[in-house]
Amino acid sequence: MEIKVEAHSNHVHEQNLPLLQDKDLPEIERKTLIQRAISQTFQSTAHLANLLPTGTVLAFQLLAPIFSNQGNCDPVSRSMTAGLLALCSLSCFLMSFTDSFRDKNGNVFYGFATIRGLWIIDGSATISPEFAAKYRIQFIDFVHAFMSILIFAAVALFDQNVVNCFYPLPSQEAQEVLTSLPVGIGVICSMLFIVFPTQRNGIGFPLSAK
Repeated sequence: MEIKVEAHSNHVHEQNLPLLQDKDLPEIERKTLIQRAISQTFQSTAHLANLLPTGTVLAFQLLAPIFSNQGNCDPVSRSMTAGLLALCSLSCFLMSFTDSFRDKNGNVFYGFATIRGLWIIDGSATISPEFAAKYRIQFIDFVHAFMSILIFAAVALFDQNVVNCFYPLPSQEAQEVLTSLPVGIGVICSMLFIVFPTQRNGIGFPLSAK
């Protein structure tokens, strides 16, 4: 009879225990922080994608394995890879100064931002000086162009074919730099992009709704 009473008492005590112990709360909070960090990382990556022309990135990803011979470079393939990097960097820089607009019929026209305003590339449209002056080149355009080059450099450093082409046998210190430098560039450029957002919709970027 005493055994039954003791078992009943233990059963009542177990029912009074909370479903979640206190030691489980830090683990739940940690998972929540990780989920928030992952979400912010995806949002930052989406912002950084706006800094690079899609055509330039696709061309680099397509030609880099071919020019670098999949990382097994000789002097000729190393020169070709260096030329590809230079051309893609120049493309990222120049595309930062392009912009677009829509006419009344919904047709999209692209042009370069100059000191006087927007210069239509193909000359297929004529715009007034007042309208062109709205797209005048500004100092922030140079900031975006510089950030585009840095972002492309980070993308290139993430490509193992390019890294193996120029650094086939890196030292431990060089490997640490090659691993951490692209991450640092991404974080810094993400912060700059949030502080100084781009307002242009140039070639290789999302189309303008204006």
